[in-house]
Amino acid sequence: MPKYNAEEAREIIRDRIIQVARPDSRFCFDFAEFITDYIGSEKCAKLLAETKIYKKAEVIFITPDNNLEKLRERAFLDRKTVIMTNYGITRGFFLIRPGDIPEGKEEVASLLDGIDRYWNHKTLKELKEEVKRIDMMVTGASAMTPGGLRFGKGHGFFDLEWAMTRSFGLVDESTPVFGVGHSCQVMDADVAREEFDTVMDYIVTEKEIIATDRKVKKPDCGIVWEKLAPGMFESIPPLREVKEATQDDTI
Repeated sequence: MPKYNAEEAREIIRDRIIQVARPDSRFCFDFAEFITDYIGSEKCAKLLAETKIYKKAEVIFITPDNNLEKLRERAFLDRKTVIMTNYGITRGFFLIRPGDIPEGKEEVASLLDGIDRYWNHKTLKELKEEVKRIDMMVTGASAMTPGGLRFGKGHGFFDLEWAMTRSFGLVDESTPVFGVGHSCQVMDADVAREEFDTVMDYIVTEKEIIATDRKVKKPDCGIVWEKLAPGMFESIPPLREVKEATQDDTI
């Protein structure tokens, strides 16, 4: 049985991660606003890049989280096609192909301020037409369970990214999902799962890669419109694209 409930686990993890966290330039240590980088995140990137799944993947979705900077840099160096969103998805999805980033600028491009110089905005329809499928998805996480559930920050952006890309056939149940975090952010907590919560197949820490013992499938419910936080529909353009495509029966 899990030792802690979700709220207790969050408090314990926060007390631990503050010891190794790197402050955000805007939010400092306000972990409710962002997923923090931490000492050892470069080891996470190295471990993930050594997996067969990564080596085989041509198209990778990587969230704009602070702890994934080194992974983004590695993906650019390895000439992967990368799909990203900006923070909060307020500008939608972006595509970065091999050749879009000048040689020697991969580290600059791994930063959110830097990638803005090189990425290309795409609608979901354009992504489907141009890349067909996403081979793997990688997200940062504030807290994770061995069962593959993420909990902590509470904004649900990755769940929306999954639902939107799945709605357009870019991902499905077979698409591997990796969650990346510090080892202190993995805890066997009693976390209630919503139908739209996207479970992870693997957890990557600075120490190891853990195959989760998830018991449920990844969500195929699409966008649960009534569960959107106030203002999300208005501020996230791809949500409106999904809504229009659903109404037009084009997806």
